[in-house]
Formats: sequence, C-alpha cells, structure tokens
Amino acid sequence: MSKPSIPKGTRDFSPVEMRRRNYIFDTIRTIYGRYGYEQIETPSMENLSTLEGKYGEEGDKLLFRILNSGEVIDQIKKANGNVAMSDIAEKGLRYDLTVPFARYVVMNQNEISFPFKRFQIQPVWRADRPQKGRYREFYQCDADVIGSDSLLNEIELISIISDVFESFKFGVLIKLNNRKVLAGIAELIGAPEKIIDITVAIDKLDKIGIEKVIEELLNKGISNEAIEILKPIIDLKGTNIEKLEVLSKLLSKSDIGKKGIEELNAILSGAKELSSTCKLEIDITLARGLNYYTGAIIEVKTDDLGSTFTGSICGGGRYDDLTGIFGLPNMSGVGISFGADRIYDVLEEINAFPDFSNVSTRLLFVNFGDAEAEYCSALARKLRRKNINTEVYPDAAKMKKQMAYADKKIFLSLLSSAQMK
Repeated sequence: MSKPSIPKGTRDFSPVEMRRRNYIFDTIRTIYGRYGYEQIETPSMENLSTLEGKYGEEGDKLLFRILNSGEVIDQIKKANGNVAMSDIAEKGLRYDLTVPFARYVVMNQNEISFPFKRFQIQPVWRADRPQKGRYREFYQCDADVIGSDSLLNEIELISIISDVFESFKFGVLIKLNNRKVLAGIAELIGAPEKIIDITVAIDKLDKIGIEKVIEELLNKGISNEAIEILKPIIDLKGTNIEKLEVLSKLLSKSDIGKKGIEELNAILSGAKELSSTCKLEIDITLARGLNYYTGAIIEVKTDDLGSTFTGSICGGGRYDDLTGIFGLPNMSGVGISFGADRIYDVLEEINAFPDFSNVSTRLLFVNFGDAEAEYCSALARKLRRKNINTEVYPDAAKMKKQMAYADKKIFLSLLSSAQMK
C-alpha cells in the first residue's frame, strides 16, 4: 500500500498554523470592514466561458479544468481523440476572485447598490510550478469597488494596504503604475497594437532581466529601433516627481499617456497619510500582465530588513469594463488582493506573529465517571461564558492517560510559543 500524500503545491494546516492564518484573515477582514466593504463568496468552480480569455495567454495555460462528469474518458476513446474541449471540460477552478466577482455583479445587479464595495476571502487555484512562496492552491483576500471611476477609490485602497501592513508590523514598498502610461509608451515606439506583448514582457524584468526581456520583445515583432527608445524608459530612475516629469516630456503628444500621468499625479497627491512602514514608488516596469487592467496598477513587496522574500504579497488595479464581457458595459471598478499565504511566510520569517500560547485549552476537567462528567460539564459551560477555554475529558479513562493528554496539549502550546521567539 502506498503512503498517503497530497497533490504538489497544496498543504495541510495544523491547529497552530490555522491560528496564525486566521490572525491574517481576521486582520484584513476587520480593516476592510472599517472602510465599508461587505463580504461575499462565489463557487470554487466557474464555467470555463467565464474564465477563459480574461487572464492573457499565459494565464489561460494555468487554469485548472474540471473533467465533465459521466463517462468522459470512454467517450473520448470512442471518438479516437477527435473531440472539442467543451466535450471534455466545461468548468474550471477559479483562477482569481476578480473575474468571478464581475460575473456576480452582472447576475445580481438589480440587488446591488452602486458603487458596490465588496471583499472576498477564498482559495484560488493555478496550475503553476510549485516553489517557495508559490502554491497551486492558495487564498486571496480581495477588496473591490465597482460602479465608480473616482480616483478616491485608488487612494482608499492604498490606505487599506498601509493599514494592513502597519497592523502586521513589517515594512512594504507599494509600487504604482498606470496602464494608460504603458499604452502611451506603446504609441511612442509606434506599436500601439503591441501593448499586450510589451506589458507582458516588461512585467518579467525582475524575474528574467533586461536581456531576456529584449529577446522576448524581438520575438514578438518589436523593432530594434523601438527597443532602443524603450530601454531608458524601462530603466527610469529618480524620485516619483522626477520620473513623472521625464514621462510628461516623452509622452507629451500621447493623449492616453498624458491621462495616465494625470491619474498617477492625483493618486500620489491623495495618498500622503500612509504609515511610516510604507513607501510608495512609481515603477514603469510594473505591468501585471492581466488583460483587464485599464488604469492604475498596484503591487506590494516586502521592504523589511528581516525578510528575504522577494515576491509580490499584494496587487491590484483599475479595470474599466470587466463586467462588459458579461453583458453589463461601462461599469468601472478597481480592486486589490492580499496574498495570505505569502504574508504568512513573511510573518513567520521575521517572527512577527502574536503569541497564541493562551489560545488553546486553559482548563481541563478530569473525568471520573458519568455523574462527575455531568457535574463538570455544567461548570464548563459557566467558564466558557466567561471566555475561558475549557474541556471535559470525554472518557472515564485512567488518570495517567488523562494527564498525559493535558501534558501534551500544554507542551504543544508552549512549543508553538517558543517557535515564534
């Protein structure tokens, strides 16, 4: 008999881990609530027609498709492989929470008061290669406001990011860009139709380096002359104001580029009341290759001396017409998503979780028999009403066994506390 196992890229969570995870979820949930966001949930699976074509070519490759129920394999064999994808799979596990949210809004538009502010904390699935900080099943903690194109929403979301990481007590760098600026750059190099190819390529700069980005751009049909114009833009340095001044000169003849710069200026002007642990930086290489972004793009990385984690721990952006693909046009929205699993890894690395050693059982009644257990159960109810975590041992076992149970619970609780120091 083979040993039991779980799929690669997934994990079990112990009671200790769940306390820490719930600390993350509860912190984010509380701060979302302070800003007036209300919670919803959507199904784990969606129709593939809802998911496909929303995340770019690379995103589509990472969708987990679900085999149709019934004798699908037998049907495929009988057809000698000559079958359409819809004959094999019509549903898929959700890739993110934003597209299902757009679908939800369209289906429930008559019961929603716009602008609609919602948050959602649920797992998503991606057929990615598992590695440190990257899982195939992981939780996202989304907040979106839809039905308003005001930049106050972007400013508010940046404020939420600041509040969350101030609560977690570690420093972060909030990177900010605008899809309109990227569109203006595509116009500048004479390749406006290549905006998707350009954004997907430069979004990989941190991962693959400038030479590989140039190689990918060349493969996508971007000319050497255009790439020479792109290079200094990709390598843009200086303060936020200095970067915007350079971009304003470069994109002075691009209406869409100028609009993007105006939006970046407005967000920077409004997002001043941030915690001391947060830095806000314009990053022109930030593209986040999702097809539906149309305005601001946000990404958050750790900026804490105690952390070696380099991946994104939060991201988001503006999308002007995501609901239009489901039949509800002209409904602008903007949102962010916290990566709870990655935040967990950072908090664990820098020892920033609170002490949960007092969360477990504080009082245990030993069981001497039915009558005693009944009496102790009544006392236990009174103690629980006083918020004291209390147990009654369920069996009238030998004293040694009951005390061994108590000792082990104490040991595991102390071990959990010690691991955090």
